Amino acid sequence: MAERIKLAAHAGFCFGVKNAVAMARRAAEEARAGGGAVYACGPIIHNAIVIEELAGAGLATVGSLEEVPDGAALVVRSHGEPAAFFARAAEKNLTLVNATCPRVAHIQKLAADAEAAGMQVVIVGDAAHPEVRGIAGWCRDSALFVSTPGEAERLAEGAAGEGGKPLFVVCQTTFDKDRFSEIKSALEAAAGEAVVIVNDTICNATRERQNACKALAQEVDCMVVVGDKSSSNTQKLFEIARKFCPHTIFVEKFDDFPLKEVENCNRIGITAGASTPDRVIKEVFTGMSEFKNEGNELNPMHEFMDEIDKALKLPRNGDIVTGEVIQVTEKDVIVNIGCKKDGIIPRNEVVLEAEQTLPDLFKEGDEVQAKVLKTDDGDGNILLSKKRVIISEHWADINQALEDKQALEVTVTKEVNGGVIAAFHEINGFIPMSQLSDRYVEKADEFVGQTLTVKVMRVDQRRNKVVFSHKAVLNEERQKRMAEIWDTISVGDIINGRVMRFTDYGAFVDIGGIDGLLHISEISWGKLRHPSEVLVIDQEIQVKVLSMNRDKEKISLGYKQNLPEPWSVINEKYFEGQVITGKAVQLKDYGVFVELEPGLDGLVHISEIAFKRVNNISDEIEVGQTITAKILEIDQDRKRISLSIKETLDREEEAAKEAAAEAAAAVEVKDAELEMPDADAPADTQTATDAVETFEAEVAKDPELEMPDADAPADTQTATDAVETFEAEAAKDPELEMPDPDAPADEQTVADAKEAFAEEPPAEA
Repeated sequence: MAERIKLAAHAGFCFGVKNAVAMARRAAEEARAGGGAVYACGPIIHNAIVIEELAGAGLATVGSLEEVPDGAALVVRSHGEPAAFFARAAEKNLTLVNATCPRVAHIQKLAADAEAAGMQVVIVGDAAHPEVRGIAGWCRDSALFVSTPGEAERLAEGAAGEGGKPLFVVCQTTFDKDRFSEIKSALEAAAGEAVVIVNDTICNATRERQNACKALAQEVDCMVVVGDKSSSNTQKLFEIARKFCPHTIFVEKFDDFPLKEVENCNRIGITAGASTPDRVIKEVFTGMSEFKNEGNELNPMHEFMDEIDKALKLPRNGDIVTGEVIQVTEKDVIVNIGCKKDGIIPRNEVVLEAEQTLPDLFKEGDEVQAKVLKTDDGDGNILLSKKRVIISEHWADINQALEDKQALEVTVTKEVNGGVIAAFHEINGFIPMSQLSDRYVEKADEFVGQTLTVKVMRVDQRRNKVVFSHKAVLNEERQKRMAEIWDTISVGDIINGRVMRFTDYGAFVDIGGIDGLLHISEISWGKLRHPSEVLVIDQEIQVKVLSMNRDKEKISLGYKQNLPEPWSVINEKYFEGQVITGKAVQLKDYGVFVELEPGLDGLVHISEIAFKRVNNISDEIEVGQTITAKILEIDQDRKRISLSIKETLDREEEAAKEAAAEAAAAVEVKDAELEMPDADAPADTQTATDAVETFEAEVAKDPELEMPDADAPADTQTATDAVETFEAEAAKDPELEMPDPDAPADEQTVADAKEAFAEEPPAEA
């Protein structure tokens, strides 16, 4: 007669399987309610019983994506699918319900990222398993497959011999952990200097289930493994159990159980694969308990009966219970807590973010912890609170952080008088303005929305008050950085730094977490008015450690020391007679200083500025002007350079320019002496005025001219003009006679003819 029947500590549905089945069932029910259909490419999980149940609910299982009608709903099975599957589904306009196990999805991303980074992906597992095929599809089917230590050794030797890509190893979630350890050792031993990156991606639930199976198999006379024979993880459980308990039986359901084989076994162990429903496991338990052999009944499963007893008992107020979410609405969450009553969590007993709803936070099948508020809420349910559990846990974390002087992460939610409110999950605390930073803070609003690392300064849980300090963390970090820097650098070292901020007297440079001062005199060999003339904020530079004062926590840095002092290499760059270009930086009464390069100035004496006499240098040159000059002399001992501008000029060209300038000046003077005509003069007299001005200009050239009478009558003006013209001609030719202005017109013509003859006698004469 059996003394004991024991169930493994971890058996049955894992989270991924449970979630996939729940999503598939919900999708099928919704499709049926809407008069539609929902499909799955291949079995959702490897369990024929579950697949049959889902088919009854309306889930149609097909062999390929092409069998799914365009625009239909499709459930992605828990094993996952290749990237090409999702691309084709998008082309067919399918509505996807992605039930891929989160752990499998994580491995797919690891493989994709590794392949994109140029590494060779190696998948440890069964190359034909849908999970492994799906992972390979996320690295463009370039993955290599390993399932034994021998295969791993050969693969690693090839990588080492060819000096090829680094090997990036992932593992099927349901793979045997012991064999994986052997494969990992073989890879690392044979790889030599080749890079091998091994990721243990076996699911924790798988690892726990395998460990529990191994431990139980060593205690019993017979092991019973319950599950579908197509399930990879169930097969591995069978292999593990048989290794430690030769009498191991594999059954899919109780109807397949060979009861005759266990009638002489005193201790029986039972485990189940991740895809085995709980009800199938219970059927095996119940069937074994009712089996009788020759009048001797097997002992009922004590552990199973204990579970039944627990189901009849109700929890007490204040107890923390664990259950499974069986229904979610906008108002509450219904939880199966393993007793005759369900628990209910109202919306107001859940911590929700802004705009968040209960369906956003909870899904059917989720495992939750809650605190019992009442064993009967009046409707036959047990009233639970998720908020109270969380708050209690977080207050415990805060108190522990205060005791251990550990840091916490908080989020600044709003500015208040004297500081800010910062939330540690749902618990609000206060950060005074003086504790926000290790620098002066003028306005605290810049911190709103930021996540800060803080120390807990004071706690009063009874009054729901807690005070945080970000400054304490910053000071602690600074002290650590300072200690590291003081121990790793010395005066004279050249180190990397980043320009953080400017002052009038220099720049502060971050040299690894602390700031050193780069004085303005140590930035350039030349003279600077401000550090920004050479540096910019956030610039990466190399600086030299000039001095260190550990007591005062001050470090002085130099930047110009990375370049040679100009006078030390002057003969390599400059020579007498060389024509250079520089910038006028300073004007003196005796000359102008020209900067050849930072830290190297030359003097142009006033006598060397131009060929002409220069009385005031500022009339010729201004500060900042680009100057071209010839080097006359380099006195390295006295550090003096004599320059000449005029030596670069053409004397004749300069003389011509000077003459042109003098002529232009004379014209300006002459023009200045002319009087402006009267713009306000009447229109009928303006012409006469213009004539007078013209005559005065002519008088300046010929003093013998007389001013015409501007007031003469219009009918006599013509005669007057004629007389004046004759007088002007007479001054040139004394033999000319004055015509008679009063002569008749016929006589005037004769007179005109005589004048013309006198001016130009005929050729016969």
